[in-house]
Amino acid sequence: MRFDASSQPMTFPAAPSAIGDGDVTYHNLLEPAGLIRCFQEHPPEGFSAIHLDCGVPAFSTSFDLLTTMEPSTRRKVESLPFARWWRRFLRPTTCFIGTTVSEYVPLPNSKPPGIFLRDLTTGMPQRYPFLIIKDIPTDATLVGDAAYAYSRRLADACRENGYVLVEGQALAYVPIDFASTEEFLARMSRVRRKDLRRKLRSASLLEVEEIRTGDARFQDEALVAAFYALYLNVYRQSRIHFDLLTASFFKALLQDAGDQGVVFVYRAKGELVAFNICFVGKGMLVDKYIGFAYPHSRDYNLYVVSWFRNLAFALAHGLRHYVAGWTDPEIKRHLGARFTMTQHAVFVRNPLLRRILLQFKSFFEADHRWHSDHVPGAHS
Repeated sequence: MRFDASSQPMTFPAAPSAIGDGDVTYHNLLEPAGLIRCFQEHPPEGFSAIHLDCGVPAFSTSFDLLTTMEPSTRRKVESLPFARWWRRFLRPTTCFIGTTVSEYVPLPNSKPPGIFLRDLTTGMPQRYPFLIIKDIPTDATLVGDAAYAYSRRLADACRENGYVLVEGQALAYVPIDFASTEEFLARMSRVRRKDLRRKLRSASLLEVEEIRTGDARFQDEALVAAFYALYLNVYRQSRIHFDLLTASFFKALLQDAGDQGVVFVYRAKGELVAFNICFVGKGMLVDKYIGFAYPHSRDYNLYVVSWFRNLAFALAHGLRHYVAGWTDPEIKRHLGARFTMTQHAVFVRNPLLRRILLQFKSFFEADHRWHSDHVPGAHS
């Protein structure tokens, strides 16, 4: 397998940024609007979509407040006396502004930040004990200057109105500022290059297809079911379990021809062993969903192979960034990623709980501490 793709590049028309039937457009939206619609029409298990007047996507779910706590600290909390009894009180019904399928919270162009926040705070806290505006960008790298400025004004307004700002996860990305994947590898240390080149030899044992979403092959129910089974493999071995996407979501996503999606399908000896769903837009390849067969993923080093395949695709299509998602930052750092952070704005209806969160919020900021400790030049 060649990683510096020589095949005819796919063409991707400009994606509309509107969601729904009107002319509403959004700051921070890296993905096609169809992905947000799929989320609203086929929410993850246990989620309920909320339709706000401004059109910004939102959802509610029973949220485990310990989800983002560091594993060691979480184990200590869960070992406390009578944990089985009182843990249920740490799963309040929570309203989230945003989605779990977009890298950032989509925010409305049509409303100034203060008015948007006022409208939220007028109604939602009376209905939900916790209100979270999730994944607010903290720099302009991927969203641009206008979206970043809007997001920071919103964060300032949140702080002034009693929200607690909690540091979010580390979003991995790679600037496509190299002429070949060999040049990209050459920037790494000798030890890292040796490790990655050894793993990339597995690529010669694999067959790979690049298929656009909406292709007739995704009308095959058995193929869609096989993809979903591979997704479940990855979900079940993940450390954080928050949003379990449904089979109907995957079916709608794969069958939608308008979403500018490209599906990388990996086979070994004719057997389906992995897939990777990405989207093209705004000069970026945005990596969304991956599924693996085990133990094939380790035998063929599929994560590393798929990473370099994606870099080659972005390079061949003249894209500026490969956006690699939130999870496993240490692995992605090893693969050459850079990182940008987000914040969550949390409104707690109970004033006492709000003060407690303000005092202990650092326990929920594991990625922020990792970023400060491991990424050169990161701000503490």
